[in-house]
Amino acid sequence: MRRLAQTIARSTGRLSRRLGRGGGTTLPGVVLLKMRPRAAAELAEGLADGSVAISATNGKTTTARLVRSATDAAGITTVANTAGSNLLRGVTAALLERERHATLAILEVDEAALPAVVNQVSPHTIVLMNLFRDQLDRFGELETLVTTWAAMIAGLDPATMLVLNADDPAIAYLGFERQGVVYFGVDDPSTGRSERSHAADSTHCPRCNEPLVYTLVGIGHMGHWRCDACGLARPSPTVSAVSVAVRGVDGFDVEIATPDGPVSASVSLPGLHNAYNVTAAVAAAQAIGVPTSVLGAAMSRTDAAFGRGEHIVVDDRELVLLLAKNPAGANENVRTALTHEGDLHVVVLLNDRTADGQDVSWIWDVDYEPLFEQATTLTVGGDRAYDLALRFIYGGCPAERLTVCPAPDAALDNALVQSAVGDTIFVLPTYTAMLEFRAELVDRGVAHAFWEDA
Repeated sequence: MRRLAQTIARSTGRLSRRLGRGGGTTLPGVVLLKMRPRAAAELAEGLADGSVAISATNGKTTTARLVRSATDAAGITTVANTAGSNLLRGVTAALLERERHATLAILEVDEAALPAVVNQVSPHTIVLMNLFRDQLDRFGELETLVTTWAAMIAGLDPATMLVLNADDPAIAYLGFERQGVVYFGVDDPSTGRSERSHAADSTHCPRCNEPLVYTLVGIGHMGHWRCDACGLARPSPTVSAVSVAVRGVDGFDVEIATPDGPVSASVSLPGLHNAYNVTAAVAAAQAIGVPTSVLGAAMSRTDAAFGRGEHIVVDDRELVLLLAKNPAGANENVRTALTHEGDLHVVVLLNDRTADGQDVSWIWDVDYEPLFEQATTLTVGGDRAYDLALRFIYGGCPAERLTVCPAPDAALDNALVQSAVGDTIFVLPTYTAMLEFRAELVDRGVAHAFWEDA
């Protein structure tokens, strides 16, 4: 029965691709779980080296991609849900399609789906990177996820390795009662901001709920924190980015201190948020036994996942796609775009579908204002284009520099017309808006379908 169910499920994926209904990255998992509710557990039994689960609000797709580069360099054959289908059904579909010789699963997992995936797959290593306010209609307040993750961790086998972000207070605290936790963080003082963003989330002590004090502010609420009321403080990272030299939108150079020696890399992914992703990936790779000697080169040759710092050339203009679906991610993407030298053309696309979060009030917590001062042209699009336009006008955006084009093809055409040959256009979409925009690029023959991303 097990093999028959798997055969039927695989056939649905092939049919989906043949009919042009998608990449078959989810449907086989849906079908298989209907027939065998513990299918992911059954499939994971065949992995000689077990599995790694990576979860976060922001950065899990990129970090999983970086870890896979590291395992490739070490000669470890892996299976991964590279197309980003990260609920239990997507994880199941990925495990179903694995090559027979794959011995290790590297799985990016949705925050809310993590307990269900862990329950079935039983990963030996779990990487928890950050939690930001996101999709309130689906997740609820951030504290709800923290509580859910804490309960999950309490039920783990003591041998399960946790790789946790020391700079996120809520994440770091999850490991305080466990042995063998690997902490990672950023220790380069040059990365610090003058103050926390007004949209910062975890600003109170996870133990006593008193306000936290920061000596270095990174992204949102992440940084070097302590509580003067009860004495709780950021743990000293096991793996730490001691030097981060950002090269604008072209990436950054990083040196990471590890117990097994330094890792130096020249990374082509833009922004401080990707410095966190690379540091997390190095920590995870070391936790699963990848030799330190291969990590620098592996991090350096990893390119962007679809829509996440991806560079695509259209009509002799370079498009830079920067996915964001919450204030913390959007703020980092705005900062990244502002490092560009020359005329700044920006397209912001906002959808409110299930995968985006149907509550779009978060756009009022994004610091878009610097764009209004520096951007040469601004185009807003997506299902909620007029909500964005209202936000921009209230924020002081000059009306003559703002164009509303709800349809993705119209938004792209407008940006192309308003820019010149050789210009760079930054596209800042939410998740489903990014998929629609990339589908338009695929139709124009300048990009491949996202499920073909390896």
